[in-house]
Amino acid sequence: MGDQKVVLYDALLREGPQTQGINLSVEDKLALAQALDDLGLHYLEGGWPGANPKDTEFFKRVKKLKLKARLSAFGMTRRAKHKAYEDTNLLNLVKSDVSTITVVGKTWDFHVTKALGISLEQNLEIIYDTLKFLKSKTDEVFFDAEHFFDGYKANPEFSLKCLESALEGGSDYLVLCDTNGGSLPEEIEAVVTCVHQRFPQAAIGIHCHNDSDLAVANSLAALSAGATQVQGCMNGYGERVGNTNLTSLIANLALKTDYSFVKPIKLEKLMEVSHRVDEILNLSPQPNAPYVGKNAFTHKGGMHIDAMRKSNKAYEHVDPAEVGNQRKLVLSDQAGRAGVLHQAGTHSIKLGKDTPETHAIIDEVKKMESEGYQFEGAEASFEILLKKALGKHKSFFDLVSFRVIVENRGDDKLVSEATIKVKVNGILENTVGEGDGPVNALDQALRKALTKFYPSLSEVRLTDFKVRVLDAKEGTAAKVRVLIESRDKKDAWGTVGVSENIIEASWDALVDSIDYKLLKDSGSKNPSKRGRH
Repeated sequence: MGDQKVVLYDALLREGPQTQGINLSVEDKLALAQALDDLGLHYLEGGWPGANPKDTEFFKRVKKLKLKARLSAFGMTRRAKHKAYEDTNLLNLVKSDVSTITVVGKTWDFHVTKALGISLEQNLEIIYDTLKFLKSKTDEVFFDAEHFFDGYKANPEFSLKCLESALEGGSDYLVLCDTNGGSLPEEIEAVVTCVHQRFPQAAIGIHCHNDSDLAVANSLAALSAGATQVQGCMNGYGERVGNTNLTSLIANLALKTDYSFVKPIKLEKLMEVSHRVDEILNLSPQPNAPYVGKNAFTHKGGMHIDAMRKSNKAYEHVDPAEVGNQRKLVLSDQAGRAGVLHQAGTHSIKLGKDTPETHAIIDEVKKMESEGYQFEGAEASFEILLKKALGKHKSFFDLVSFRVIVENRGDDKLVSEATIKVKVNGILENTVGEGDGPVNALDQALRKALTKFYPSLSEVRLTDFKVRVLDAKEGTAAKVRVLIESRDKKDAWGTVGVSENIIEASWDALVDSIDYKLLKDSGSKNPSKRGRH
């Protein structure tokens, strides 16, 4: 295992658009190629030149990126009625002017006779003719043996003959595909072992789909049986439920095995690149993704947090920093004393384990969470709560009143207007703000009122706004929880508000956001009281 060098082949640029909800422009594909190359992946499959205008254009423009990874063009074996040198599909692959070409061919007798409608002997000839032609035109040719594991179960001798034809044609890699994604790791290992024994000099790859949620495990099983190339996609995208998740595979190989890569992978950039891929695809990163999800190293249970405060190894299988992630201990009604003590410590507040103040804060947190509050992702609100419970807050401003109206001014566009009266150091300020909605209008009015006293508020912008109905059975009278994420030039922070009135819940979260910014800038670490009406 220690001598085996693993080749990583990412097919996201072709497989990604086969995922429901993903559609890539040429610019998207170029950006993805650059991101994947920055991680250090060895092969990038660019797409199917000639199959659609976007892929053809991509292969023309990608040369300007000067990628370090080898770029592969993808296609299929020649059609039965054409010779390889006259097959348009193969000619387009050659015209793409890449050093590596990957072609997929049938290796399951069922598909040969039913889908292609040809004889088994004809299929062997097609594979040989295709590989021989392409090998004469480019440096490397990889043969993707489609449905190989299903084909091997049905007719092992024929499936092996398909591989033999590919090798005789000049294929540099035999890539065994679990196209339906239904195989188990022990089946993969057994079949790859047989192939390795039949063709001991051949380079073997593995291409798994994730229909049984086993693609990563199956790829690891193939490596243990002698494969050296793994095909997949960053973040596991692809047809149906996806392909081998290279994000997880890379971390597993680098941190848990003796395998090495043919060229170094920048493991510390794994989370950054994973999230960059999702950003280009216009998708939200999966919070529970192994290694790179925001919850991958987040601890919530009280027993877990207590143990983690004593040793990071207590509930973590690897150091999150190795993959560019970070540890997070969150506060909740599950966290108990350990969670409160940890969060207090992160805000430079010392609490004893059994002091009345600690018990009072724990009781308050549990009471508020029973009412619908959630401090995961709202640590700024928790700091304010903490200081208020300890009697260590001051007021940056006091609310006198606010009013919000929504008006249709005759052009079928609703306009929200907020009027706010606040006092700052005894000075009354009365302002009006307009916005696309009530919360936007409140935000505009409040900041307009306060910016003359606290100019740094002009740096703050709201970056996310989430509303969660807590009891749908109550209908329009249901209690709601509002989570707001804010950002200035340096930091991001979250705040929360809960009420049966969505405006009040939004106001509470908004005021906490402003309070936290002023608290942060003051350096006093003394938040204001909540500006309730």
